[in-house]
Amino acid sequence: MMKRLILVLTLLISGVWTMSGQKLTRQQYIEQYADIAVREMKATGIPASITLAQACLESGDGNSTLARMANNHFGIKCHGWKGKSVKHTDDLPDECFRSYDSADESFRDHSDFLRYRDRYASLFSLEPTDYKGWALGLQKAGYATAQTYASSLIRIIEENDLTRFDRLDEAARQALPPTPLEAETSVAFKPLPGHKLYTASLSREIRTTNGVAWIQAREGDTFAQLAREYNLFKRELRRFNDVDRDRPLQPGETVYLEAKKNQSAPHLDKHVVEEGETMRGLAQRYAVKMKKLYEYNDLKPGSEPEPGTILKLRKP
Repeated sequence: MMKRLILVLTLLISGVWTMSGQKLTRQQYIEQYADIAVREMKATGIPASITLAQACLESGDGNSTLARMANNHFGIKCHGWKGKSVKHTDDLPDECFRSYDSADESFRDHSDFLRYRDRYASLFSLEPTDYKGWALGLQKAGYATAQTYASSLIRIIEENDLTRFDRLDEAARQALPPTPLEAETSVAFKPLPGHKLYTASLSREIRTTNGVAWIQAREGDTFAQLAREYNLFKRELRRFNDVDRDRPLQPGETVYLEAKKNQSAPHLDKHVVEEGETMRGLAQRYAVKMKKLYEYNDLKPGSEPEPGTILKLRKP
């Protein structure tokens, strides 16, 4: 009796069964989670129609085992996940899937999964109403293995008029965050006469990322040589770039001429680690001190994050 009571309470809390014990219909599911999808659209730029269509498809309208027992509405596997998880047979037996305390948490993680992975970055340059472009882009980027994934999303959107949730007034459209590519774009830096970098800027292009000045190394450059050129201590320049010793630099390598920031630029809160990426490489990419990345993510200095890890770039 007690086990049955616990099971019923679990299903009710997860919000996937009606009070009569029947499974949710698609329309019931959409109405239940539309507000969350709209909230995520305003916070990240992902069309609410796409979020809802993916949730319907991946969770069986909230009735799948993963949705009911793990609040996982998007079928997201562990991929370096440090939180709770469950085993579930999908493409392979007993695969690891993320488990959440609530559906709300699942929707938020889905937004992070898309916004902070490089493979999906270009999708955010599409118009918020371009649901077909998003659907095709998700399939091309490998979100799912099914070759009919895009057409399935488009059908769900059109049959249920989900584009009604994408319609924002002008004020809300203007308030959408910049795309990941826009937020990360470096800008040219032209120091005025009298600035410490003015003379150096006459012979090399200087750019800034996250407000921190940098140059691209040329063939034969070393930290010792650049330190002399920019009137810096060699040890100081190496510290700016999280390097322990002097060494030849690779042509095109980013070299910061001042200390990196304690956290990333606004709207670049996280990064989903891809295969081969390193902490130093990400510290250089986002102009954030490497020691801060270790600190924010509770990682041991010198260790490297697993692919799929959601790395915090700003102070939690």
